[in-house]
Amino acid sequence: MRVRAFFALAVLALSLYIAAAVPVRLGLDLRGGTQIVLETRDSPTAEADSAATDRTLEVLRRRVDALGVAEPTIARSGDNRIIVELPGVQDPKEAADVLGRTAQLAFHPVLGLADPGQEKPKPLPKRPKEQILPDEEGQPLRLGAPMLTGADVDEAEAGIDQQGLAGWFVGVDFKGAGADRWAELTATAACAPVGDPSRRVAIVLDDKVISSPQVDPSVRCRSGIAGGSTQITGSFNADEAKELALLINGGALPVPVETVEQRTVGPSLGAQAIEASAQAAVIGTVLTSLFLIAIYRLVGTLAVLALACYGLISYAALAALGATLTLPGLAGFVLAIGMAVDANVLVFERSREEYATRRSKSLRSAVTAGFRNAFSAIADSNITTLIAAGLLFFLASGPVRGFGVTLGIGVLASMLSALVITRVLADFAVARRAVRRRPRLTGIADTGAVRDWLDRRNPDLMHHRRRWMALSAAALALAISGIAVRGLNFGVEFTGGRLIEYSTSAPVSVDRARDALADAGFPRAVVQTSGEDALTVRTDELSNAEEARITETIDDLAGTAEKTRDELIGPSLGAELRKGALIALATALAAQLLYLAVRFRWTFGTAAVAAMAHDALILIGVFAWLGKPIDGVFLAALLTVIGYSVNDSVVVFDRIRELWAGRKTAAAPHKTSFAQVTNTAILQTVPRTINTGMGAAFILSALALLGGDSLTDFALALLIGIVVGTYSSMFTAAPLAVELHSRSTPPPGRLAPSGHQSAQTP
Repeated sequence: MRVRAFFALAVLALSLYIAAAVPVRLGLDLRGGTQIVLETRDSPTAEADSAATDRTLEVLRRRVDALGVAEPTIARSGDNRIIVELPGVQDPKEAADVLGRTAQLAFHPVLGLADPGQEKPKPLPKRPKEQILPDEEGQPLRLGAPMLTGADVDEAEAGIDQQGLAGWFVGVDFKGAGADRWAELTATAACAPVGDPSRRVAIVLDDKVISSPQVDPSVRCRSGIAGGSTQITGSFNADEAKELALLINGGALPVPVETVEQRTVGPSLGAQAIEASAQAAVIGTVLTSLFLIAIYRLVGTLAVLALACYGLISYAALAALGATLTLPGLAGFVLAIGMAVDANVLVFERSREEYATRRSKSLRSAVTAGFRNAFSAIADSNITTLIAAGLLFFLASGPVRGFGVTLGIGVLASMLSALVITRVLADFAVARRAVRRRPRLTGIADTGAVRDWLDRRNPDLMHHRRRWMALSAAALALAISGIAVRGLNFGVEFTGGRLIEYSTSAPVSVDRARDALADAGFPRAVVQTSGEDALTVRTDELSNAEEARITETIDDLAGTAEKTRDELIGPSLGAELRKGALIALATALAAQLLYLAVRFRWTFGTAAVAAMAHDALILIGVFAWLGKPIDGVFLAALLTVIGYSVNDSVVVFDRIRELWAGRKTAAAPHKTSFAQVTNTAILQTVPRTINTGMGAAFILSALALLGGDSLTDFALALLIGIVVGTYSSMFTAAPLAVELHSRSTPPPGRLAPSGHQSAQTP
């Protein structure tokens, strides 16, 4: 216990330090701004390979810096995609213009130093147009008209003098007429005395002098540097020389880029999302805490303390990993609070069983046995959820991937809080003499109202297992008919197109908006309302100029319209995301089946995966009947429901395995059928299933009621998933497992994996 307590204190202290010292980075959907995903494309002269994408990224990085955006982010995604995040930028047209324009790399003659404070040179007759720019050291240079551009550069490469005399240098090769123009430029500069500013050549990129080398004294006046090659020397180190070569090479985009995704979120919408999620978290957590305390009393109170520690550990883990907290990720963080209840409930219910059956003679031994007996179910159920989180991380992208990260961290933190922190607190509490004298105070000495009712009634659920399976089949048929009749309302993430959401100062009729947009040249625009003062316009792929026309039209109708959300998904990316979603679902089913087949028997694995597919299809069918959008957030909810479904099935199957392995100790083992064992397992796990579902339902109900439009559909999907998953674990997975078991004769020892007791099928 001391080792466990020391470890818990160390983790909490480290988490508290990280939470205080390292802030979590908020995604653009929470702080507002624009995200643009660019994809490099092949050109007639260059291939969009990895090296070209790297050079493109460096060019774009300089352009982003030129925007003056606070804390911009630019990162490569895959082989040929670049993600640019611009916090605070609400005009995607401005950002797209800067990122998409052709860079201006030029070589200028230096006419001399400008007068201090002089902003613009006075126009001089018969003199080329001048420009004043500061050099690398901040001195203002008077520059003549450019004589070479980036198009004249063939290649620039950093090198080092093998004799060690000149050190690092940058070799530049010119192509075509650029070689002659370089010779002409340096011939003129060489006529100035050594040390005179006019003997320098300024290399300018996007109106910034990146280098202004002086022509070597060995070059004679009017002769210049011939041959089309030159070396730029100076007090370079390796990094400086390579950076200068990269800048010269990357002055212009090496390959074309195309915007495949663009998202803009207004700061007000992000602030509302944070406020709504925070309110949902507080209210949902308070309700969940009161529920745990009412059901489990003292140990429930300790579980609430452990949940607070869980929240601290999860937040610190997000900060330490540098993860970006997005809106779905924030929802996942709130949701994981409800999930963390599951492990505590499993332990407490097993402890209650131990104490009620007198297998444990004291509270402390009952708690110890409860943790020991619940560990297998906790491990199996959490591993299946981690599989879903891992699939989200590896197969999804953007906000959905962030949800997977948050979900995975939440699962690991919940196991730590339940198996370590809750146990330390519970062991300490039940060892107190005052607690031992009042066992009912702990909540473990009571079996609970649900278990008492089941013990009195003892219903035989598996006697009518085929009726339950028929009911499940009917629900499945109704869901599939919804998909067939109503179709799926795929969001722009899966179809491509543009989705713009406005907050209007006055209500706008959908018909009026639709007619006005048709007159403006957008007859196929889909207009929907979301609330009294919110309007959503969905169209095919639009340019930024066309989007400006739509915004102007809505603004004229509403008096004032603020754009709170703007998403542009290219058709190629939409098809890719749609394919990725199908791959994620198929992989989830296969991974769950493989894990359960290894952990249990193939019959259990098949039954659990069938119930999982049943739950997923019913959820999709409900959304089809309701006309709700099938987008990335729904995908996150769907994969979470898959994890929930498997969790419930695993808990039931884990109890079946335990009871079946120990059936020889029963009074009449030859009369105990597999169906009876399954029925007993269901009845014994019902209290856990109900209490866990209630804990999650408080959180999700708060999200659905307070989370706003962006979180309502997410919470609704998960509420449906919990209800359907609870039903299917008892009335779909279990009956199907019994049917499959009756049709198979497994060899001895196949029911349980190695490390568990095994038993022969009767």
